Amino acid sequence: MTGTETPRDVPARPAGLPPLQPPTLRPRPAGAPKATPVRRERQGAVVDCAVYVDGRRQAPVPPEDALEAARAQGGFVWLGLFEPTEEELTAIGDRYGLHPLAVEDAVYAHQRPKLEHYDDALFMVLKTATYVEHEHLTATSEVVDTGEVMVFLGPHHVITVRHGEHTGLTELRKRLEQQRELLCLGPSAVLYAVADLVVDTFVDVAGAVADDVDELEASVFSPERTDDIGRLYQLKRELMSLRKAVGPLEVPLQKLAERQVDVVPDAMRSYFRDVQDHAIRVRDQVGGLDELLSSILQASLARTSLADNEDTRKISAWAAMIAVPTLITGVYGMNFDFMPELHWRYGYPMVLLLVAVVCLLLYRGFKRSGWL
Repeated sequence: MTGTETPRDVPARPAGLPPLQPPTLRPRPAGAPKATPVRRERQGAVVDCAVYVDGRRQAPVPPEDALEAARAQGGFVWLGLFEPTEEELTAIGDRYGLHPLAVEDAVYAHQRPKLEHYDDALFMVLKTATYVEHEHLTATSEVVDTGEVMVFLGPHHVITVRHGEHTGLTELRKRLEQQRELLCLGPSAVLYAVADLVVDTFVDVAGAVADDVDELEASVFSPERTDDIGRLYQLKRELMSLRKAVGPLEVPLQKLAERQVDVVPDAMRSYFRDVQDHAIRVRDQVGGLDELLSSILQASLARTSLADNEDTRKISAWAAMIAVPTLITGVYGMNFDFMPELHWRYGYPMVLLLVAVVCLLLYRGFKRSGWL
């Protein structure tokens, strides 16, 4: 089916940079209960904090001293947070000089993808998405689950704030620490890695949703009569969530790839340009899936209307055949003394024969015209 496959001809990543792949989506075994995210016991918002100098992770430093240590050694600190409270993020914002408006956005989340510039710092919001496995798509199935990742970027710090149980950054940090040449480019390398992971996850989610679209298309055009309108509307609603996450991301990535930004060195522009290209491709794929769903929905409505018309014609044909014996028996059921053939010996079988012949002729006529 055209327009639903995951793009295969994506350009190669910049030389020397292995792909940062998201975790593989695995189908849930048949009959297994739907996995429920397990929330960790809250022990503070800080998930990890490390100072990086020349692309290498340094000895552990308390979070409150990490920024000073990074400045003294000419490196940067990567502070990872998970759903911080307003008090926690405000305290961190005072220590790192974060803008109050950006801090407020990071606390309450529910932001659209954007990139804001505050003096010599950047604040970027990325919507994350994951595919919710299901045995069978229903009119109430959750297909796409979304979250958010906010990134504060400064000359000597990068702070990631994660909302949602998916798209964890722990594995990303481990993989990134093995790429010293990339970390040597500074805090913007972390921003690139996060954006790249988010967009790669979009690719997987779009591919999984495309499989659901294929299944619905096969069901709508199958010989059996099915009612798929509810499932189609639900999948369109879920796909809208993915479009809201992917579509607005193009402009922030374009700014990072083309404009001069103090905290983003020129060497990083090609990396962000690569992520932007992937985001555009995913956006086009999601748009194609939405248009295809609209076409399938129209086809489903047309098939439903056609089936109703066929049922109406069948009912009308049978009603016409039933009307013949009803008319004849009604006439002979009237209490008159003088009626044609009333006292004829063969009148009764002749009436039955007439009814049978007329009904047979009507049946053949309706059958030839396709009404039966």
